[in-house]
This record gives sequence, C-alpha cells and structure tokens, in this order.
Amino acid sequence: MSHAQTITLYRPLLHAIAYNMVRCKQDAEDIVQDTFLKWLSVEQSRIQNTKAYLIRSVTNSCINHLNSLKKKKEAYLEDWSEMVNKWKDTDFLSPDLDAKLQAALSTIHHKLEPLERALYVLKEGFNVDYEALQETFGKKQEHCRQIISRARKKLNDEAVRLKAEMPDSSQFIDNFKKACDFGHVSHLIQEFKKEISDKK
Repeated sequence: MSHAQTITLYRPLLHAIAYNMVRCKQDAEDIVQDTFLKWLSVEQSRIQNTKAYLIRSVTNSCINHLNSLKKKKEAYLEDWSEMVNKWKDTDFLSPDLDAKLQAALSTIHHKLEPLERALYVLKEGFNVDYEALQETFGKKQEHCRQIISRARKKLNDEAVRLKAEMPDSSQFIDNFKKACDFGHVSHLIQEFKKEISDKK
C-alpha cells in the first residue's frame, strides 16, 4: 500500500482518536498531520504494524499536547493575586506581559460563567471583600464564597476545554488594565454587570 493510500485509510481513525482526546478540531487536525509527517520520516522497514504505530504516535502526541496546555494554564493561573500585583507595578507596553495578561483572562473568560468570573477576578485579583461583593451583585456573602470556590474548581478542571480566543475582549482588557494602573475598579465592575445582564 502506498503512502497516499495509507494516509487516506487511517486519517479518519486518527482524527477521531485525536479529537476525542483534545476536543478541539484544529488541534486534532494538526496532531494528525504531524503524526503522518513523523511517520513519513521514519524508515518504513522498521515499522512492523503501521496502524498500531500511527495510533500510538497520535495518542502520545495528544497526551503531550494536553500536558503542555495544563502547564500553560497553571502558569497563567498560578497565584492570581501575585500576577495582578505584578501587572499593577509593570508597564503594560511589555508585549510579553500583555500576552500573558490576555492568555490568563482568556482562560478565565472561557471557563467561568459571567458571575463566577466577576466574583473570582474581583476577589482574587483586587481583594474586594465579601461585603462589597454582596452589595455590588446582590448575592449573600456565603453564596459569593461558594461561587468563588466553584470557580477555582472549574479553573483546575481539565474537562472544561479552552476556546481558541476571547471574543470582544478589548474593552474588558482595557478596563482590567485601568483597574490595575489607576484603581478604577468601578469600570471593571460595570463590565462584569453588563456581561451578567446579557447572559440572562
């Protein structure tokens, strides 16, 4: 069987395996493509079972991909308060810092519901007390604690997959930066309230 025939035969199977593992169509396609490229670069006589080789290769690549995502997520979310304090004291013109900010906020945006996101960011990032959160969002303090606890669990849950990007993020990020730079948390709160209202 030719290389082209092998690729045509096994691509659907490998894509199904990759997608079931990474839950992202584009990532699955990239992993399958890389798997075939790797296979083509290996001396074919050394491969006794092509199907088993390809399945093992794509599975290992998916595991490596997921581990990489996990490490990135942990890096973005580790000690959120410390990260925000660092951003408060650092020039936002730094491309690297700005990229990390957007990645962290994107992770939070896509894993949390609007109210969870609002309470988590304000409490963990800006140390807004529970009394103020209760007054701002009309939720009892104990309920706020429960929502924040749930948010932390969601952020650590690998079953909750990240989306590729954070839509319409510019206004939110601008308000976040203002809150860090000038303490204008009110603008950020209004943004959160709008998101919560739009969700209803």
